[in-house]
Amino acid sequence: KNDEMHGNGTYTWANGNKYVGEWKNGNKDGYGTNAYADGETYVGEFKNGKQDGNGTWTDVDGGEKYVGEFKNDEMHGNGTYTWANGSKYVGEFKNDEEDGNGTYTEANGDKYIGEYKNGKMHGNGTYTWADGGKYVGEFKNDNQDGIGTYTEANGDKYVGPHKDDKKHGYGTFTYADGRIETGEWVNGVKQKTTHEQKI
Repeated sequence: KNDEMHGNGTYTWANGNKYVGEWKNGNKDGYGTNAYADGETYVGEFKNGKQDGNGTWTDVDGGEKYVGEFKNDEMHGNGTYTWANGSKYVGEFKNDEEDGNGTYTEANGDKYIGEYKNGKMHGNGTYTWADGGKYVGEFKNDNQDGIGTYTEANGDKYVGPHKDDKKHGYGTFTYADGRIETGEWVNGVKQKTTHEQKI
């Protein structure tokens, strides 16, 4: 239309990349398929030449896959990303990274439900290990960092501050048998000045 690609059509580039779908004023716009020469594919909505809207992206060997919302060629909005090893993230994305609220399940059964920022666990969340351990509290850059409660598989429980995945600060440790210790922890190591009581 007016010397521009407009409507349905197929365009193949010299490098082997190929687009099949709708065009508007010379740009990919509407529904279509990007098939790259290396095997990577995108099937979904386009706007002004960019992957924009709902779509499915699959990597070169089909092992990794994202199904969800896109904006300006990036994962942006709500979606599901699945890795080749079976790990999966379901939640919010921003600028191609996990950002907002989401649920990450590892292939080994570990699970995190909570807040993300720039692709990392950051904010409040709950991490449950496949062996039964559980942490509920604050995270920073993928680490337990801030106030939280860590319960071991055997029932022992620590409530207090954490830093870089370790107990760090003044907290309370309750053993499964009911004994309680309060005191200071530094980099996961309990200091000698603690108080123990029976309940």
